[in-house]
Amino acid sequence: MTDLDYLDQAEALLKAVEACCDRMNDQSDADIDNQRVGGMITLSFANRSQIVINLQKPLQEVWMAAKAGGYHYRFRDGRWMDTKGHGEFLTELSRQASTQAGMALEFTA
Repeated sequence: MTDLDYLDQAEALLKAVEACCDRMNDQSDADIDNQRVGGMITLSFANRSQIVINLQKPLQEVWMAAKAGGYHYRFRDGRWMDTKGHGEFLTELSRQASTQAGMALEFTA
Protein backbone atom coordinates (compact mmCIF):
# COMPACT_ATOMS: atom_id res chain seq x y z
CA MET A 1 0.00 0.00 0.00
CA THR A 2 1.32 3.41 -0.88
CA ASP A 3 1.44 6.20 1.68
CA LEU A 4 -1.33 7.99 -0.22
CA ASP A 5 -3.55 4.88 -0.16
CA TYR A 6 -2.94 4.52 3.58
CA LEU A 7 -3.87 8.16 4.22
CA ASP A 8 -7.04 7.84 2.11
CA GLN A 9 -8.17 4.72 3.98
CA ALA A 10 -7.20 6.07 7.40
CA GLU A 11 -9.00 9.37 6.78
CA ALA A 12 -12.14 7.47 5.72
CA LEU A 13 -11.97 5.49 8.96
CA LEU A 14 -11.62 8.59 11.14
CA LYS A 15 -14.51 10.28 9.32
CA ALA A 16 -16.66 7.16 9.87
CA VAL A 17 -15.87 7.26 13.61
CA GLU A 18 -16.84 10.94 13.79
CA ALA A 19 -20.06 10.34 11.84
CA CYS A 20 -21.00 7.42 14.09
CA CYS A 21 -20.49 9.54 17.20
CA ASP A 22 -22.72 12.25 15.76
CA ARG A 23 -25.39 9.69 14.80
CA MET A 24 -25.35 8.01 18.22
CA ASN A 25 -25.51 11.35 20.01
CA ASP A 26 -28.52 12.36 17.88
CA GLN A 27 -30.36 9.05 18.26
CA SER A 28 -29.62 8.11 21.88
CA ASP A 29 -28.39 9.32 25.25
CA ALA A 30 -24.83 8.26 24.40
CA ASP A 31 -23.30 11.72 25.01
CA ILE A 32 -19.95 10.91 23.37
CA ASP A 33 -17.69 13.95 23.11
CA ASN A 34 -15.38 13.45 20.13
CA GLN A 35 -12.48 15.80 19.60
CA ARG A 36 -10.26 15.56 16.55
CA VAL A 37 -6.82 17.09 16.25
CA GLY A 38 -5.06 16.13 13.01
CA GLY A 39 -4.79 12.35 12.86
CA MET A 40 -6.09 11.76 16.38
CA ILE A 41 -9.62 11.45 17.76
CA THR A 42 -10.38 11.37 21.48
CA LEU A 43 -13.74 9.94 22.48
CA SER A 44 -14.80 11.01 25.98
CA PHE A 45 -17.70 9.39 27.81
CA ALA A 46 -19.94 10.67 30.61
CA ASN A 47 -17.93 8.71 33.21
CA ARG A 48 -14.81 10.60 32.03
CA SER A 49 -13.20 7.52 30.50
CA GLN A 50 -11.67 7.95 27.05
CA ILE A 51 -10.75 6.08 23.90
CA VAL A 52 -7.96 7.57 21.79
CA ILE A 53 -7.60 6.68 18.11
CA ASN A 54 -4.55 7.91 16.25
CA LEU A 55 -2.73 7.38 13.00
CA GLN A 56 0.76 5.93 12.97
CA LYS A 57 1.83 7.08 9.52
CA PRO A 58 5.37 5.59 9.44
CA LEU A 59 3.92 2.14 10.22
CA GLN A 60 0.76 2.62 8.13
CA GLU A 61 -1.30 1.64 11.17
CA VAL A 62 -4.18 2.98 13.23
CA TRP A 63 -3.81 2.64 16.99
CA MET A 64 -6.59 2.58 19.55
CA ALA A 65 -6.07 3.05 23.28
CA ALA A 66 -9.02 2.06 25.46
CA LYS A 67 -9.47 1.32 29.14
CA ALA A 68 -8.91 -2.38 28.37
CA GLY A 69 -5.60 -1.80 26.54
CA GLY A 70 -3.97 -0.80 23.29
CA TYR A 71 -4.65 -2.16 19.82
CA HIS A 72 -2.86 -1.79 16.49
CA TYR A 73 -4.58 -2.14 13.10
CA ARG A 74 -3.40 -2.46 9.49
CA PHE A 75 -5.53 -2.20 6.38
CA ARG A 76 -5.88 -5.65 4.76
CA ASP A 77 -8.44 -6.97 2.30
CA GLY A 78 -10.58 -3.84 2.58
CA ARG A 79 -10.73 -3.75 6.41
CA TRP A 80 -8.67 -2.47 9.35
CA MET A 81 -7.54 -5.66 11.09
CA ASP A 82 -5.77 -6.09 14.42
CA THR A 83 -2.09 -6.91 13.95
CA LYS A 84 -2.35 -9.69 16.56
CA GLY A 85 -5.39 -11.34 14.99
CA HIS A 86 -8.00 -10.02 17.41
CA GLY A 87 -10.49 -8.82 14.81
CA GLU A 88 -11.65 -5.75 12.96
CA PHE A 89 -11.31 -2.15 14.14
CA LEU A 90 -14.96 -1.02 14.12
CA THR A 91 -16.09 -4.21 15.86
CA GLU A 92 -13.52 -3.74 18.62
CA LEU A 93 -14.26 -0.02 18.91
CA SER A 94 -17.96 -0.87 19.32
CA ARG A 95 -17.11 -3.36 22.06
CA GLN A 96 -14.75 -1.06 23.93
CA ALA A 97 -17.01 2.00 23.61
CA SER A 98 -20.04 0.02 24.79
CA THR A 99 -18.14 -1.15 27.86
CA GLN A 100 -16.85 2.31 28.69
CA ALA A 101 -20.17 4.07 28.03
CA GLY A 102 -22.23 1.48 29.89
CA MET A 103 -24.62 1.15 26.95
CA ALA A 104 -24.69 -0.60 23.58
CA LEU A 105 -22.91 1.46 20.92
CA GLU A 106 -22.28 0.40 17.34
CA PHE A 107 -19.66 1.91 15.05
CA THR A 108 -20.09 1.12 11.36
CA ALA A 109 -18.49 2.18 8.10
